[in-house]
Amino acid sequence: MEFKVHPDVKIGHIHLTVSDLQKSLAFYRDLLGFEITAYYSDSAVFLSAGGYHHHIGLNTWNGKGAAPPPQGHTGLYHFAILYPGRKELARVLKRLYEKNYPIEGASDHGVSEAIYLKDPDGNGVELYTDRALEEWPIDSEGHLQMTTNHLDVLGLLSELDEEENL
Repeated sequence: MEFKVHPDVKIGHIHLTVSDLQKSLAFYRDLLGFEITAYYSDSAVFLSAGGYHHHIGLNTWNGKGAAPPPQGHTGLYHFAILYPGRKELARVLKRLYEKNYPIEGASDHGVSEAIYLKDPDGNGVELYTDRALEEWPIDSEGHLQMTTNHLDVLGLLSELDEEENL
């Protein structure tokens, strides 16, 4: 019998080697809004949403002042931060625009809507929200049909209340 991971298993956190802790904090804390839960001397910091011990770990143990890996090498392509709904994704998208933070892409995958950007060390970060399971595109044979279409950015931003709109 083939071994399968339990269906309730989740990926809990990511720990990144960064070149400059303050630049990374400016991105993860100040721009995206994660809260610091702990420092480990002056070489590491842990951040979370909602008081969890940590969703993101940042350290300079092996990377202080290091250059990002060159294109065409193995390593992290991107990691994803799941938002609880379209309104929260719209809020962070609006914040990125307000802060003039560069966005690399925005896609509708059928199962989810996603915004792509890079952190200060060049790590790919996907900010996304899932659609309800019953809305996922399934073909006549029962296979999931994910897509990569343009994200309706204006439609997403329309989720915000009038006082929050651009």
